[in-house]
Amino acid sequence: MAALPSLAFAGIGLMGLPMCQRLLAAGYPLTVWNRNPEKCAPLVAAGARRVTTPAQLCEHADVVMVCLANTEVVREVVFAADGVASGAKGGQLLVDFSSLEPTATREMAAQLVHQCGMGWLDAPVSGGVAGAEAGSLAIMVGGELADLERVRGALLSVGQRVTHMGPVGAGQVTKACNQMIVACNALVIAEVVALAERSGVDARLLAEALGGGFADSRPLQILAPQMAESRFEPVKWHVRTLLKDLDSAVKFSREQGSATPISGLAAQLMRLHGGQGFLEKDPATLIHLYREPGSKG
Repeated sequence: MAALPSLAFAGIGLMGLPMCQRLLAAGYPLTVWNRNPEKCAPLVAAGARRVTTPAQLCEHADVVMVCLANTEVVREVVFAADGVASGAKGGQLLVDFSSLEPTATREMAAQLVHQCGMGWLDAPVSGGVAGAEAGSLAIMVGGELADLERVRGALLSVGQRVTHMGPVGAGQVTKACNQMIVACNALVIAEVVALAERSGVDARLLAEALGGGFADSRPLQILAPQMAESRFEPVKWHVRTLLKDLDSAVKFSREQGSATPISGLAAQLMRLHGGQGFLEKDPATLIHLYREPGSKG
């Protein structure tokens, strides 16, 4: 039986921590780095090796994975003086689980292979923290199919479905489509819960009542009960993340000459909500856009 490839991981956050825990549980040798090293402690206790710079990730791994906040952070971690690229060797592979701008992803991938011969897979995920913990993420991949086959086993340790969408950047385009649907859905769910409450209907029953019908969705089943019960903790994902992804999707759609009026409006509403102090809060707090001041929640 062939030995498992050695992996490295940068970005031990809400998603990165459970993903790394699953990789360790599957037996992969794992090296980790995070800007705040304290977040690596549970992984080190479970057998991971911690390094102090992104460049050092390449010393111990065949494949470097990153799961970071946005395009600017990925660019810094990969191309800074002590970044991944400075330690990379030809034949190594970078797998980016982050949600980034497709155009920037294509530019960075071209720069990385030119600079050091390191390949790039964009592999954004959907399913949230619960999906990362359960290993049930949906992973949409852009890049060379041969590179995907090198890491398919590792990806299936953190996800239930891995789909090759095309060349580099195709995974990020697919994730943009995903986030457009999720964000618009979340805003409509908030409208629906508020309407039910104003009408004297028990909004806590909406998810059950609509389950299995055409209106059903995972966001409905997760967000409607949270909104109806004003249950906003613990934060499982952030308003700022949805806003960032919506802005990226609208920007990319303009570059492609594609109209996205509904997503454009959703971005405005999400920005309004974030500007009221909710950027670091869970999207379930979107219900506050539609409740009267001083009402439930």
